[in-house]
Amino acid sequence: MGSPRIVIVGAGGYVFPLRLSLDILSFPELQSANLVLYDISEENLKRTFERVKTVIGANKLPAKVEMTTQRRKALKNADYVIVAFQVGGVEAYAHDVEIPRKYGLDQCVGDTLGPGGVFRGLRSIGALKEIAKDMLELCPDALMLQYANPMAMNCWATSQLGIKTVGLCHSVQGTSAMLIKRAGFVREDVYFKCGGINHQAWFTRFHDKDGNDIYPAIREALLTQNPSPLSGEPGAQADKSKFTQTGMDHDVNDDIYYHERVRTEIMRTFGYFHTESSHHGSEYTPWFRKNAKTINAYIRKRWDYFKISSGRDTPEQQKHLEEMMSGPLKRSEEYGSLIIHSMETDEKRVIYGNVPNDGMPGAKGANAISNLPQNALVEVACLVDRNGIQPTLHGALPPQCAAINRTNINVQELAVLGALTGDRDAVHHAIAMDPLTGALLTLPQIRSMVDEMFAAEAQWLPQFA
Repeated sequence: MGSPRIVIVGAGGYVFPLRLSLDILSFPELQSANLVLYDISEENLKRTFERVKTVIGANKLPAKVEMTTQRRKALKNADYVIVAFQVGGVEAYAHDVEIPRKYGLDQCVGDTLGPGGVFRGLRSIGALKEIAKDMLELCPDALMLQYANPMAMNCWATSQLGIKTVGLCHSVQGTSAMLIKRAGFVREDVYFKCGGINHQAWFTRFHDKDGNDIYPAIREALLTQNPSPLSGEPGAQADKSKFTQTGMDHDVNDDIYYHERVRTEIMRTFGYFHTESSHHGSEYTPWFRKNAKTINAYIRKRWDYFKISSGRDTPEQQKHLEEMMSGPLKRSEEYGSLIIHSMETDEKRVIYGNVPNDGMPGAKGANAISNLPQNALVEVACLVDRNGIQPTLHGALPPQCAAINRTNINVQELAVLGALTGDRDAVHHAIAMDPLTGALLTLPQIRSMVDEMFAAEAQWLPQFA
């Protein structure tokens, strides 16, 4: 077996690049890999480099690790390119959430849809265009493993640019484990089918190892545990105390991250449970963030990802990092290392990946989800082996679930168009079509907000200069 060249773009991140590196090095077959850490911030890059180097030395591994601030040097002859950046960092992210808040639009995360998600996508796709151009010249056969949000927009753009891309999230793994546990089943004994779009894929089937349908039991458990807030009921008030997330994984018993009034309410009306958490999922529809009273009725405690992102360097984080570096090499639930291992060893696996609905670049075919647009980015089960990412044909979603997905796809398509062409009007159209934005703001308010965001973020949006 060779030594795959694995490039991490955005390797200066505080926790995640180290997490991905440890996942890769946990496989004996990948312990001779050449890890290439790339970032535009040399200071942040050195931090991750020293940590990965320490882990390699402590475990006496043959792996090599190098760092560079030169993108073309990093990408030359790469086998895998992992994208895990946030263009503009917390400084840009502040504009994504604070400007819409002035207009009465509150996003607790703001990285997937809505004004925040669209502008993060514009910044990301601007950088991804340059990365894609270099990859087509320097490593045209490399697979891009995309972790950066907004996942669907980013993957839509790079796939359209001709890069073999799979977007990877942990919401399918986390939500399925939570549902199975809350309904009293054992994870290893349950099988499921899921499909849709990133952060809004639908669990359409659950059955046990004997083939019995257990979805009714899961529905009953969630409906019982999460009664619909009565009209006028204040519900669980937003807790103003500090909440810190130390890792990418969420414990299935966590009743802050997995407080499920929103997703259960959606299931109560539409019949199926979707993959993204209730606090985040409340941003993608017009029903839950209309005013403080409604938010407090559905969201037990505010999970503010901007605050979490702004407070990374805490004693809790330091302890978490030390445990990661000094403990045994242990894999997380992330799919990235599993994909690389399968492609290097030919071990067959099934993962859930975000891929073009009509197939990967160079392998176009039938739509994976037949009642979603052909050019959309969908999240479906994919076979992985030495042949790479092979999406399965999911078939049609329940029509009501596909209808909700299409409201989000409308925004994604227009945002990608704007990001790739520098068309400001397309960006205005995208945010005007966002379900929550349209429920809260008038068209003149939306235009004013978008113009203000363009002005505030101009330094990270060269394609709109």
